[in-house]
Amino acid sequence: MSAARTLFGLMRHAQTEWNRDKIIQGQSESILTPEGREAAKGWGRALAGRGYQRIIASDLLRTRNTAALVNETLQLPVEYDSRLREQDWGRWVGSTVRELREKDPAAVAYQEAMGWEFRPPGGENRLELLERSMNALLDAAERYLGERILVVCHGGVLKAVTHHLLAMEFLPEEGNPLMPYHLHRVAAAGGVLTLEKLNEPLT
Repeated sequence: MSAARTLFGLMRHAQTEWNRDKIIQGQSESILTPEGREAAKGWGRALAGRGYQRIIASDLLRTRNTAALVNETLQLPVEYDSRLREQDWGRWVGSTVRELREKDPAAVAYQEAMGWEFRPPGGENRLELLERSMNALLDAAERYLGERILVVCHGGVLKAVTHHLLAMEFLPEEGNPLMPYHLHRVAAAGGVLTLEKLNEPLT
């Protein structure tokens, strides 16, 4: 008999003011823009009828607010997991990538070439991000065996999980397979995550 499968729909939080201004947020807080709030409400309407039974979200404000707006339509139980937070970007938080490239291009190029070992000064690397994100999903799969769960998290979490499942090296030349503000489906069975589908529309 095959193991019961827990199904996850992974999505990024709605647009924040720092997203709009291209400022690195990391684990700092920034409020949703009016456009982001309206988008999140629309996502809730689009996800209605897809069989989700609960929402698990990062505990940062932008993910909590996105989950609440999505849940205005879905009306599901919600819980928060700090392991689903964005990557800690250390001393680079509050800057734009453009500013960092102008200030210290060698440091940025060095980190980008590190792939999974990419670590902003004073922050965490992508392997640490991947470990805690995977553990959060696998623990949820065990607690809610066989359920369909919507996960509201961050761009870094989405990239880490999907790049891992696609066996990518996380190097700039590979590009990013994820389309912005789409849903990505992952399944868990027997303590193993598998990729079901990328870039499902949220409209």
